[in-house]
Amino acid sequence: MVKVWDVTIPELTGTQTRRAYLYLPESYEYDREKRYPVLYMFDGHNVFFDSHATFGKCWGMKEYMDYTNTQMIIAAVECNHSPDNGRLREYAPFDFSDPKFGDIKGQGKLTMDWLTGTFKKEIDEQYRTLPGRETTFLAGSSMGGMMSLYGVLDYNAYFSRAAALSPSIWLNPAKLTRMIHSAETVPDTMVYMDYGSREIHHHAIMEKQFRKVTSQLLEKGIWLESRIVPMGDHCEACWERQIPFFMNMLTYEY
Repeated sequence: MVKVWDVTIPELTGTQTRRAYLYLPESYEYDREKRYPVLYMFDGHNVFFDSHATFGKCWGMKEYMDYTNTQMIIAAVECNHSPDNGRLREYAPFDFSDPKFGDIKGQGKLTMDWLTGTFKKEIDEQYRTLPGRETTFLAGSSMGGMMSLYGVLDYNAYFSRAAALSPSIWLNPAKLTRMIHSAETVPDTMVYMDYGSREIHHHAIMEKQFRKVTSQLLEKGIWLESRIVPMGDHCEACWERQIPFFMNMLTYEY
C-alpha cells in the first residue's frame, strides 16, 4: 500500500505544497505489534507511480517490495520542480557553479534539517517504525544520490546506511572531499554507490572522481559496496534494475 498526501516545507518553499509518499508492507495491517525499519528516498514522485514520474517511468519500488515481501517502510517526498533550478538548490549540500546551470546556492542542509527534524519525526510518531539510526536508511539517484551520501555522512546520528545511485559527485570535488573527511561517522556506516558505464563520461572528471570518492569513503572506514553498472544509463529504468543490489546492502543483517 502506498499513501499519498500533501506537505509543505516552509524553510524552502513557504506554503507551496508537494506530495509525500509512504509505502507500508502488507503485514502492517494485520501484525499490529510489528515495527519496521524505514528507508527515506529522494525524488518521491519517481519512486512508485509512472503517472507521477517526471519522465513517465518510476523505479517500481512498490512492486519490488511486494514481490520480495521486504519488511520495510519507505517514505519519500517530491522534489522542488521550480524552473529556477529548484531541485538543484534543494539537493545540493554546498554551493557550486556549472556552465549549464550557473551559480547554485546549495540548500541541502535546510532540506536535511527538515527531513530529520520534521518529516522523520512525523513518520515515527504516526507509524510503527524502528526509529533508531541502525534501522533508518537513505536512497536516491543523481542529485538525490548526492543527498543520500551527504545525509549518511553529515547526519550519521540519524542514518546508518545509504544507497547513492549515479550520485552527482561532480558538483564541487574540493568541497565533497572536505565533507567526507570532516564527517563524524559511526564505524558501522554502510554505503552503496554505483555509476552506469554509459554515463561515466557525461562529465569530464567523472571516472577519476568516482575512483577518488570510493577511495575516500574506504579511508574513512565506511563499509562500501561500489559498482560500475554494465551498460548502465542515467534513468529510472536503469536505477530500477539496481534495486536488488542496493536493497541487499540496506537489509544486510540489520
